[in-house]
Amino acid sequence: MIKKILLILLLFFGPNNLSYSNENDCSQFKKLSVKYIKCKSSSIKDKTISVGKNIVEDTKNYQKKEWSAEKEKLDKIKKKVLEKWIIKRI
Repeated sequence: MIKKILLILLLFFGPNNLSYSNENDCSQFKKLSVKYIKCKSSSIKDKTISVGKNIVEDTKNYQKKEWSAEKEKLDKIKKKVLEKWIIKRI
């Protein structure tokens, strides 16, 4: 019975480890080697770029949300001004 449970747990949680394979494993290199430094620098670069993209997207979404009401107010004012200008021209 214990063997069956262990087998089921192994089959259930085993594939999840493959999803973490995208990260670089720099532990296979010596810490003072050039390959280790390149590996670490590329992982730092990738993380920095992904964080930067997230910040930019969050900022865009925040600006759209916050400025949508103000933009509507400006559009209403533009319409009023244009209406008054058209009436004066007639």
